[in-house]
Amino acid sequence: MARITIKAHPRAARSAVAGRLGAAWKIDLAAPPAEGKANQECVRFLAELAGVARSRVRVISGTAARTKIVEVEGVAQEELEARLARGTG
Repeated sequence: MARITIKAHPRAARSAVAGRLGAAWKIDLAAPPAEGKANQECVRFLAELAGVARSRVRVISGTAARTKIVEVEGVAQEELEARLARGTG
């Protein structure tokens, strides 16, 4: 199981990894922050990036904030960090 801290940037043109911001990963999300849509897009995007089902990704802290802690089951911490690094644009 992997756990990462992200800094969400909602209302982006497309969902993508934008790089590191201190200890957190900056993630652009193509969804508004209203009604949990940004959280849903965050889960969808990270599940696709990690190669796991959406049900294996959950926001465990920061559901109403830009800084979130996300847990991903089925992938090692090092593997998820490597995939995030490859996803930076």
